[in-house]
Amino acid sequence: MLLTGIAAGFIGALLGIGGGVVIIPCLTMFFNFGIKEAIAVSIVSVVATSIAGASRYVEQRITNVRLGIFLETATTAGAVSGAFLAVKVPSSYLYILMGILLIYLSVSQILTREKEEKKLKNDLFVAKEDEISKKFGLSNSYPDVAEGKEINYTVTRAKSGLIASYLAGVISAMLGVGGGIIKVPIMNQIMNVPIKAAVATSKFMIGVTASTGALLYLAYGLVNAEAVAPIAIGVIIGATTGTSVMNRMKAGFIKLIFGLLLLYFAYNMIIKGV
Repeated sequence: MLLTGIAAGFIGALLGIGGGVVIIPCLTMFFNFGIKEAIAVSIVSVVATSIAGASRYVEQRITNVRLGIFLETATTAGAVSGAFLAVKVPSSYLYILMGILLIYLSVSQILTREKEEKKLKNDLFVAKEDEISKKFGLSNSYPDVAEGKEINYTVTRAKSGLIASYLAGVISAMLGVGGGIIKVPIMNQIMNVPIKAAVATSKFMIGVTASTGALLYLAYGLVNAEAVAPIAIGVIIGATTGTSVMNRMKAGFIKLIFGLLLLYFAYNMIIKGV
């Protein structure tokens, strides 16, 4: 479980996800946990991932704090709705839902990796700002170590991003994944945010989203404290390492890893659900 936590923390920091896509399948496949108990353990551990990773990205100036706070208002509301739904929905439905979601995200990340590299090289992340983004000052920049330059970007379609973030919060609480596997693609593909800035901003948001859901799982008595302890410690170790590596990697490679990992776990979740 400690090793599972380290792997989840490292991958979570690298890809801007909570680590639930590693923790939940491992607990159900290798430790014989039920899906709901695995989700409860995962969502508590995801809080540790965010704490360990978010501060490092803020120090590196990759996190868009304004955008994170803007989207988190909708995500937190969605997390409350999702946690109530999760305890009422049959376990098999949760497995299949998670699998379908991961397939979609996998394909979208793999297909857009070359486009990302081209936009970074040609400074194409600067576009026309919508009224909401302009009013709240959501556009930003960050130093990209791999590209060797400052990347400026303009946030677009803020309203669509807000709606999608609510849905991310619902799925986050229902599946115990912190919402990052959805919020990173939302920011990257809908809101015109480069993948690295999306990863860092997602880590910033995940702790709040996961905390909201975790409190409700605790109230229902579903959290296994003996499993949470080693996984949370491992997650902190892995996340600290992952944050020091991410900005040195090419954006396209990060998206490829993200896509392949999600595809593998999607297959396992659907088979389990069926």
